[in-house]
Amino acid sequence: MSTIPVMIPWLGEEEALAAAEAVRSGWVAQGPRVAEFERAFAEHLGVPHAVAVSSCTTALHLALIGAGVGPGDEVVVPSFSFVATANAVTYVGAVPVFADVDVTTGNLTAATVEPLLTERTRAVIAVDQGGVPVDLDGLRALVEPRGATVVEDAACAAGSVHRGRPVGGTAALAAYSFHPRKLLTTGEGGMVTCQDGALAARLRRLREHGMSVSAADRHAAKDGAGRLETYDEIGFNYRMTDIQAAIGLVQLRKLPAMVARRRELAERYRELLAGTGGRLVADPAHGSTNYQSCWLLLPDTAPDRGAVLADLADAGVSARRGIMAAHLEAPYQGTARVPLPATELLTGRSLILPLYHALTERQQDRVVGAVRAALG
Repeated sequence: MSTIPVMIPWLGEEEALAAAEAVRSGWVAQGPRVAEFERAFAEHLGVPHAVAVSSCTTALHLALIGAGVGPGDEVVVPSFSFVATANAVTYVGAVPVFADVDVTTGNLTAATVEPLLTERTRAVIAVDQGGVPVDLDGLRALVEPRGATVVEDAACAAGSVHRGRPVGGTAALAAYSFHPRKLLTTGEGGMVTCQDGALAARLRRLREHGMSVSAADRHAAKDGAGRLETYDEIGFNYRMTDIQAAIGLVQLRKLPAMVARRRELAERYRELLAGTGGRLVADPAHGSTNYQSCWLLLPDTAPDRGAVLADLADAGVSARRGIMAAHLEAPYQGTARVPLPATELLTGRSLILPLYHALTERQQDRVVGAVRAALG
């Protein structure tokens, strides 16, 4: 009996041909395909500027720099998120301040953030956890009058919708991931989007060691103009390759079909798991999720989650523990300023079910059968 994986990227011959074409072109580093991917992604979101980078973590790092966050500042973040969200805050010398989340969506709310705002708060990182859109409007209304910036961590949310627009479309700064666990993948890679042209230009310089003239522009210059670059601030090597961007362009065209299929499968999970007492993640009132992670909150009567995962593994189902809680990990233990009961409930009692474009109904029936048996 074959094991059903938790995720398989939807990659095929079209992506392989696009990558091969980039290789044959002789331009494999950051170049014209990266610029094309940036334009296409910005158009998809309806934002003026998108800057391709090496990962969502580097996108968050640059976004915080762009927001003016630095040593001595505080940034409110959810603990209920991959540790990179908090780590990006430490990269700029600021302090991550952990807020609790809504137990239904897994996201920050104005009510969970407000008690943690201080005169040192420079930003809030609002995560669209597992693809569930955060209520960005409520957070911005709370935070921006205080002179702070809401940075949207949309790592999981390409294809999700917030109040009729693609997630991140209204954010001052937003960061996206193209890791293989995400719907749209380039293997590794990320994107930071923003509304301000001068800021976008600065982020492009920062991703390339702070160069005043990009390597692509220098190579493209035919008369020698623009070949002498300067380095006016310390930058980073956060570039995306043209090979990755070529794959990303194909993936972006497939994104609507990916979302539609995952939503169809998630709804079928909901129907088949009815009566188990578990609660499957769902759309919030203000938008729709792409179901990047199809997480199930186990009922109180269920066995320990570890035992459930072991039973699923024995049945050939590769599920995963739910989203982590950063404040329980060694680098951040003991730093939470307030209790985080919803975070600890969700991280301790949820698991992620297999969900990907090629999942068949027969495989899904096997998953559901294994879950029902594990729950007793």
